[in-house]
Amino acid sequence: MNMITIEPFNFIGIAIKTSNDDINKLSQDMQSLWNKFMSENIMALIPNKISNEIYCAYTDYEGDYTKPYYALLGSKVKNIDHIPDSLTGKSFSGGKYIKKIAKGNILAGIVFDAWKDIWTMDTPRSYIADFEVYGDRAQNPENAEIEILVGVKKI
Repeated sequence: MNMITIEPFNFIGIAIKTSNDDINKLSQDMQSLWNKFMSENIMALIPNKISNEIYCAYTDYEGDYTKPYYALLGSKVKNIDHIPDSLTGKSFSGGKYIKKIAKGNILAGIVFDAWKDIWTMDTPRSYIADFEVYGDRAQNPENAEIEILVGVKKI
């Protein structure tokens, strides 16, 4: 894992409130979010996209990773001046992040396994926003690379 700086950006997508305290419910919530995103072609509804990368953002934590938070699925956008009624817009302030790459079969749980490793890290997390980035290297679900960006406190 390496430290990077993320510049501020805007985001539009769909959201669900969830928690890690019940892994079965978390799994259902995330499957529901992804199913809605894909089946309703949410990406096509997002105005002013900067790229076709899909972002899964985790934000508005009510504490650490064991407390409720919002999971948002969508894309970076130029601005959030126009947010379609069924979607959510948010501005992220950027900051210092640790970058981890999850490699392998998405359907085999590589992203969740990466998060289990992150939850055991000693690094002081900011709990402002964390991100998964599904870019070109995530197109083949059996041999994917997903960037996971974990917000850390300024030291």
